[in-house]
Parts: sequence; structure tokens; C-alpha cells
Amino acid sequence: MATSVKPAWRVAGHKQDVWSIVNEAAAASPIKPLVNMGQGFFGYNPPQFVIDAAKDALDRVDCNQYAPTKGRPHLKEALSRAYSPFFGKELNPTTEITITTGANEGILSAFMAFVEDGDEVIVFEPFFDQYIYNIEMTGGVVKHVPLQPPAKGATETGSAGEWTFNLADLEKVISPKTKMIVLNTPHNPVGKVFTRDELLSIGNLCVKHNILIVSDEVYDRLFFVPFNRIATLSPAIADLTLTVGSAGKNFYATGWRVGWLIGPEELIKHVSTAHTRICYSTVNPLQEAAAVGFDKAEELGFWDQSKGEMRAKMDRFNAVWDELGMPYSDPEGGYFVLVNMRKVKLPADYEFPPQVADRPRDFKLSWFLIMELGVAAIPPTEFYTPANAHLAEDYMRFAVCKNDDILDLAKERLRGLKKYIVD
Repeated sequence: MATSVKPAWRVAGHKQDVWSIVNEAAAASPIKPLVNMGQGFFGYNPPQFVIDAAKDALDRVDCNQYAPTKGRPHLKEALSRAYSPFFGKELNPTTEITITTGANEGILSAFMAFVEDGDEVIVFEPFFDQYIYNIEMTGGVVKHVPLQPPAKGATETGSAGEWTFNLADLEKVISPKTKMIVLNTPHNPVGKVFTRDELLSIGNLCVKHNILIVSDEVYDRLFFVPFNRIATLSPAIADLTLTVGSAGKNFYATGWRVGWLIGPEELIKHVSTAHTRICYSTVNPLQEAAAVGFDKAEELGFWDQSKGEMRAKMDRFNAVWDELGMPYSDPEGGYFVLVNMRKVKLPADYEFPPQVADRPRDFKLSWFLIMELGVAAIPPTEFYTPANAHLAEDYMRFAVCKNDDILDLAKERLRGLKKYIVD
């Protein structure tokens, strides 16, 4: 039924998003079953000790009622024990940690706590698309600084660390209205782990201009090179930093929606207030399960096992690109890989639907892979402003957090690209 009700500006006027376009293509693909390497959900269950903890929690009366708005004390205490060694000080679980309904809601709570109409928030491109919508819903204005792809990224495989930013470009976008900067390390979708020097240069700029830092570190247990946390680099930087984490990413449970923010009391208390107004509290039994997970993970060797298994999956999957002679950015962390497909020549007469035909080349590559090879991947220009989309129009993002048999099936199908490759 048609309606004349006008939607709010917060949701009006958005293009069809990449997720619905990919899902539509997946449903229409003649190749079944589709190998979904698009969205970053895991193809396997959390470890058994975490599943058992969730089942046990469901039998407890207290776990089936409202959790405290700032989070279940057991989880906050477990996080304090787990993260205090990294931060080089004893984290106060009551005042310096707050639990949120996933990392995304935690980041929204940070924006809602500090960003007002006209405030500017700096984001590196490519970005997690939710950052942009969350900032805009607060009335904030997004300012972008692009990560530049490797100069030889179209012809040679190299480290994801070769994606770099220009510090002068960053300083140039800072203005009296700049309220906050958002970091993501390890980075989605690039797989870059920002170096200590890079983080220090960003942090010192923020201290100089009194800019808050939201450091999205949800992949903090999946790094293959030395990993630094910006909040640990100096007391002055720490005073401005909110560090974001995710039980979903840590324990292969993205549907649980349990996240947290760590930071100084003067920042955390305002984030907690915003979180209370957004969703009041976070699902209680899964907080308890996450707490048990942190209690046991170290002694069971889970963190090292998780990291080793993900690195092995990266190597297993990326072997197909070596075989095809297609370059990629070898990830330093996380579970995504960006592959450069400039060598793939799409048939000139191939018909794309309207929602794809007017998008950059990577959307066409994504549609083609789904319809012709039965493999779903994400076009990364969705994570750019139109002005900088050209930087990524030849890349595709693949999520490797899948079972090995699925990775092998994807490789088998992707070998079908041979006939479309032109050197």
C-alpha cells in the first residue's frame, strides 16, 4: 500500500546497499550451493568451552533477566584481567569498561555521547560502512583520509601494510570543528595493522588538537605481525582514546552481539549513558558465556590456536591467486583479503542489472563472480566516497573465516577465471 509518510533524513535517500545487492545476486545465481565469502561471518561454531558456557548460563535465573546497563560484572572483571597486561595498568572494571550490544552499537554509543550537529569526525578510507551512517545519524559530518593502495598492487602481491596514509593529508582535514577520529586496526577490509610509528603520529596529532580517538580493535586477537594499541602509546593519547572490542570476533560468534569499550572514566561514563538510552542492556547469558570464554581462553591456548588457524586459512585460500597470477594484499591481521582483479576482463556484452550497471567496476566483478562462478565477494568501493572509489575499483574482498572444504570449493570455482584473465 502506498504511503505519503515522509521518512526522517537519517534514513532517506540512501542507495541500495552492497549487502542487499550481493544477497539478491546470491539468490538469483544459477550455481548452487553458493560459496559465500562476502560477509564476515564465521562458517563454524565457537569453541566448545564457550558454547558450553552459554548453555550453562541459560540454566541460571540471574542470566535470564536484565543485565546491568553497564554490563555484567563477571564479564567486566574478566576483560580487566585479560586486557590490563596490554594496557600496562590495572583497568578498573567498574569505571573504565562498559559492555555494549556488539562493537557496532558501542561505536554508535561513542558517537551519540560526544558528536553533535556540525561536529566533524575523521575516518580513513576504506571504512566499515556502519561508521558513516552512525556518524551522520548524530548530525556529525564525516571527513575522509584515504589509505593509498600499493603502487604495484595491480601487478605484484605485497603486504597489506603497504597501504599507507599521508600524515599531511590527515592534518589538512583537521579543523576547529574536528571532534573525533576513527581508527580500525587490524583493518577491515585491507588487513593492514597500523605500525607503532603510524599510530603515534596519529595520536600526537589528536593530543595537539584535542581530538577524541575511537580505536576499533575488534580483530585484536587475529594479527600476524606485531600489533600495537594506540591507547598504550602515551598517557596523553590514552586520555583521549576509547578502545572497542568484540566477543563475536574473538570467539567466532558474530550473532551474539556482545562488545565493549575500554577507556578513561571521564569518557566511558558518557558512552554508558548513551548505551543505556539506545538499548538499555546487552543480552545477559551471552555476556556470561563471553566472561567464561575470557577466563579460560589463555589457559587453553585458544588465542594462539585461533591466530594460527586463521593464518593457515589465509595461506590455503590465497594459493589460488598465486596459481592464477593475480596479485593480492597479504593480510597482516583480521580475516579478509583484498585481491586485485584488474587482469580480469569482463565480457563486453555482459548484461548487468540497473543497480549494478551504474556502480563502479568492482560491483560488476562481484555480480559476475556470483552469477558465473557461484562465489560471493564484496566490492570494496562501497567503503569509499565517490571521489576516491577509483582507488579500489579493481579489488574484491574475500572473507576466509570459513571451513577448509568451503575454501577449497571456492578455489576450484575461482579457477574458472582463467579464461577471463588477460595479462
